[in-house]
Amino acid sequence: MRNARAAALTAASVLLAGCGRRDGPPAPDPDAVALGRGVYNQYCAGCHGANGEGAADWDTPNVAGELPAPPHDSTGHTWKHSDRMLYHIVLQGWRDPFNKTERLTMPAFQGVLSPLEARAVITYLKTLWSAEQRRFQFQESQDEPFPGVAADAGAALKR
Repeated sequence: MRNARAAALTAASVLLAGCGRRDGPPAPDPDAVALGRGVYNQYCAGCHGANGEGAADWDTPNVAGELPAPPHDSTGHTWKHSDRMLYHIVLQGWRDPFNKTERLTMPAFQGVLSPLEARAVITYLKTLWSAEQRRFQFQESQDEPFPGVAADAGAALKR
């Protein structure tokens, strides 16, 4: 009786595991991570650091009143933004609302990076975060996935 009950519970848990919404992010596509690492090294590391550590004193405005490039590793706040927001920032640029100047402090990479490269660099950044941060960012992205990518297929970059 006990073995039959244990077998039934095991079978039920296996069935339930395949149903419903995933609680955590899927494993990143290794090809996307490799592409993203190359894009990051070429276009991002000069400002955001070779390991995503950000500029020195990134949270203190410089003489122009602008905040230097923030970290993209687990010490920063990049993981708090959805895939759609990060994609927009990479391609359209960004002016930190706390800056005293009106210029884009994060340059726009539209026309420089393809949509695939933009998604790949964001996928690479996710490898710099803790598991808890990746789970949070995955949940944030459920309602705001990459443009043109369904939320359930957010990890599939080969489109």
